[in-house]
Parts: sequence; C-alpha cells; structure tokens
Amino acid sequence: MRPADHHPSRRAFFGVTGAVMAAGLTAGCEPGSPQPVRLDTPAAATPVSATGWHQAGITLPQPAQPNLLAVVADLADAVPAGPLLAELGEAVLALTAGTDARLLGLPPGDLTVTIGVGPRLVRGVDPALPGAADLPEFSRERIDPQARGGDLLIQICASDPLVVPVAAAALLDQAGGRIRERWRQSARRGANVPVDRGLSAPRNLVGFVDGIVGPHTTVQEQRDLWLAGPTPVAGGTIAALRRMELDVARFARLSVAEQEAVFGRSRATGIPLSGGTITSDPDLGAKTPDGRYLIPADAHVRRAHSSVVGVGLMLRRSYSTDEPTPGLLFMSFQNELRTFTNTLAHMDGSDALLRFTTTTASATFLILPGFDRQHPLGATLFP
Repeated sequence: MRPADHHPSRRAFFGVTGAVMAAGLTAGCEPGSPQPVRLDTPAAATPVSATGWHQAGITLPQPAQPNLLAVVADLADAVPAGPLLAELGEAVLALTAGTDARLLGLPPGDLTVTIGVGPRLVRGVDPALPGAADLPEFSRERIDPQARGGDLLIQICASDPLVVPVAAAALLDQAGGRIRERWRQSARRGANVPVDRGLSAPRNLVGFVDGIVGPHTTVQEQRDLWLAGPTPVAGGTIAALRRMELDVARFARLSVAEQEAVFGRSRATGIPLSGGTITSDPDLGAKTPDGRYLIPADAHVRRAHSSVVGVGLMLRRSYSTDEPTPGLLFMSFQNELRTFTNTLAHMDGSDALLRFTTTTASATFLILPGFDRQHPLGATLFP
C-alpha cells in the first residue's frame, strides 16, 4: 500500500501494459435547443506492469483497484503444475497488454492478475518450503468442504468492473479442463481515506477505515512481507484468504461509541481511541482518570496488535462483499503464515469484532515470485 519502489532485480524485466479507458457520456443542455450528447474522455487508469521481481496486485497499484474477483480452484488429477502456470503467465501478459482477443475490445487499464498455489502443490516440491502448511480451523467457521483449501488462487483486480469477469473467463479458458473451480467471490473496496504520505486505506462495510497498519516502507516489506534468501520462492509471499459474513444489521444497532469500542478507533477519523493521528500506534496502556483502558481489552486493534501477538506486520487488501450475504473478503500477505495464524488465534474467543463475523471460506496460498517472458510464472518452483 504505497507508491512504486525500485527494488533491486534478480534479472532484467520487460513488459508494457497500455490502455485508454472507455469514453464516458455526459449530456449538455441549452435552453430552447436540443440536448446534444457530449463525449468526454476520463483520465485513463495507470497501467500496472505484470512483470517484475514480485507479482502485481499486492503492493501495486496504490491505492488498490476498487473491483476484485478471487477464483479458487484445484488442479485436475495428474495435471503438471509447471506448464499450466507458464501458460497462465503468458495469458496474463497478453491480457494486461491488451493484446488478447478474449478481452473483447475492452482496454485493460490497471488490470492486475495475481496467482498463487496451495499447500498440496508446495508440499509436492518440498514440504519444508514456505507455503506448505494448511490453515488450521478456528472458531466461528461455517465452511463447506468445497470452500476450504485449494490448489490455485487467481486474484483479478481492475478499476473497470467489466474487465474483471472478462479477464477471468479468458484465464479459465486458458486453463481448460485442467482445473476444477471450487468457489469464487466478487468484491469491492470502499472509498479511500488518506492515511499518510501518499498512503490511503478504504472504509469497510461497517464504516471503519480498514488496513491502516501494515508494512508500508521498503524496510518493513523486506522484513515482514516478501520471501527472501536462496530459495525457489524468493520474491513471493504467503496469502491468507478468508471470506466472512458480517452481521451488519446487529452492528448498526450499536451506538457509535459502542462501535468504536469494538474496533478501538474512531469511526469518522480512524484515529485510535488513545489519541494521536490516524497513523499513531495505539497506546494500549493509556487509561482514563478512573483507571479504565481507553482502548478496551477486547477491542480489535488490541487483540490483533502485532506487538501483543508477537509477530510481524501483515499487508491487508480487504474487500467488501454483498453476495451471497454482506461481508468481507479478507486477504493478508506476509512472509510467515504464523503472522496470520497466531494473530487469529489471539483474537479467537476474545476479539469483540469476531462476535459479528462468520467465516464461510478459508485458504492459504504461496503467491509465486514475479515473472517475465524469459522466466515463466512458477518456473523457479516447477521447472
């Protein structure tokens, strides 16, 4: 969640994406005359290169695009992962460049596609690799077997809502009968709120700013986000994916003060209840004159605070959903799965926010390192 950084590269990457957004129609009127239709051309969405040390759709673009589709699938029996991933990577390059006829003439704009592989595939390469462990079960889950785990994640994001399903259809067409879809979820991000120095975060379905804390600097990303070292997964990251229903009506019946006590932040500003600015670290020891914590003991920001849990920071790209029920598609990216699992374990049973949630899908994926035409997607792991 920050402007583009120039990271040192393990190789030269090439790739250009280009697009011009479709023209919008507005009507002009003049008294006593017909109302002509005026053709306006809005500013084009800035293209995002699909090539690089990391895949797009995680830290880039900033802010994240408003529309997302996550598709979770399994590989069919005896299908080798390497050739499939290489073909999907080639399709991503063509789609983001606007040269794939399956876009049906739509300009790709800021389309990004991010692809990850599940623990079963990673264990088949090396059980000691990051990404080989499954997510454990937690409380407040109502998950069908079809919605737990998976071999493949395809995350598609764009500013143009039409581009997302069209790109998804093209990628699934490319995969053909080699994959079996488990579930999919479309979602949107709320309005962005300025946070600090070019950073922004969206409001979620219950009105609070979501994703303020995270690895935003290069140093933080190298420490907590990206996989590194002499390993075939260097340049990748670990994703945790959770689809949750939110009891919005019950939450809305709380007073604003009660809602803020659930989160530990001001609903209007995002400022911690301990004071400061939206970027201030919550002062978990701050108390009222009569000895009560300004941030309640069960507030979300306290129960999920990295220093309390004893883990690193996680980067969140959360989206709100309205189908099949109002909720949240929560995605976190981190270089250790325990960053997510230990945090959720610490929240489980004592986080006030979880009283309003029910998880209906859950999975973790190794987000593959970046790629280009000379270095196919997934080639470091599945040569």
